[in-house]
Amino acid sequence: MSGQWVFGYGSLVSPVSFGHTLGRDLTPGVDFFEAEITGFGRRWNYGTGYTFTSIDDERAEPKQWTFVALGLAPADAEVTNGVIGWVDDTEIDALDARERMYDRVDVTSATTLAADVRTLVGDASIVTYVPRPEPVAAYETAKAAGVAAITLRYWDLVDGAFADLGADRRDRYYATTPPPDIPIVEQPGHEIPERHLGRRS
Repeated sequence: MSGQWVFGYGSLVSPVSFGHTLGRDLTPGVDFFEAEITGFGRRWNYGTGYTFTSIDDERAEPKQWTFVALGLAPADAEVTNGVIGWVDDTEIDALDARERMYDRVDVTSATTLAADVRTLVGDASIVTYVPRPEPVAAYETAKAAGVAAITLRYWDLVDGAFADLGADRRDRYYATTPPPDIPIVEQPGHEIPERHLGRRS
């Protein structure tokens, strides 16, 4: 079956979240492996377009926030750890829809894999999703207005996904990702897109 490998560096590091979009389970060691790419740095820079309401701690009243997620930025000297998952040609449209304000970029030559995984991957291409200018600008605008935030549920999803790979992988995730310059805010769960819940409905 034809398809490609997709490099995930945020919520896609969770095989449950990744698989939710594909409508099937991804199995570590079968169609889901650790990987890293060179030439990109992970950033909290993606204004998702979703908003949610939570209590502003400073004013103790409801406040509407813009949900910010992880993205990549070109960075020649940086290496980003994550995973690759197999996506066949009948599934890629669903993933493109999930990452609709990202560009799908070929990173085959920039990807480092364990030797046995490289043998399995063979000549198949490896792609990842890089934010377009519009969601990055949305993040910047929301940050300037004081309404950009990371949802606690998304933060915990990514943290847990890297922890599941191993404590050293989680440590590397934090060491290679600049700390966010916006708050992490708890919010009502029903206002978060289902794909970020880290579980199947």
